[in-house]
Amino acid sequence: MTKTKIKDTRRQQLIQASLESIAELGLQNTTILTISRRAGLSSGIISHYFGGKQGLIEAALRYLMAQLGQDLRQRLQQGEVSPEQRLNAIIEANFTDFQRSDLATRTWLSFWARSMHEPGLQRLQQINNARLYSNIRYAFALKLNAEAATDAARQLAAMIDGFWLRSALSLDPQEGFSAGERLCKQFALTALAEGT
Repeated sequence: MTKTKIKDTRRQQLIQASLESIAELGLQNTTILTISRRAGLSSGIISHYFGGKQGLIEAALRYLMAQLGQDLRQRLQQGEVSPEQRLNAIIEANFTDFQRSDLATRTWLSFWARSMHEPGLQRLQQINNARLYSNIRYAFALKLNAEAATDAARQLAAMIDGFWLRSALSLDPQEGFSAGERLCKQFALTALAEGT
């Protein structure tokens, strides 16, 4: 195994360990020690690869964001897709099994709570929000005028985040996620139909 592959493997081990630690202990109680123990690596390697705990936490959030992007790209690989198919793909990417998992939901919730107090996490959260809105607006703009596309995109982005959050905090998350995905898709179709 090359040095680059070893480095990539260790970085991924540490990111996975940090996600697991955050999911179990919360962001506040996750430490370099809890992460390194989970990964089975020395705590010094976190500083070596990420510059410390904060750098690793931000890398973990970027990993979750990358998963969203990867899931969306996979759904859009069919070539030419209609605005309806594009919007469905965006919605589905936000409600995948991974995004519904305990690991992802607990980690996202911890990140959102801390992003109000930590500029690095806040910046990443703003990038994530802007990306969601931009993808949705592009899909609506394929069929609607600029003002209608903007309004519909703001509403759908808020619905996706809102339904996801309510579902993650509910007593029956999986039922909530399924209903949220269905209702977001219904809204998208209605908005497209009303705007044409």
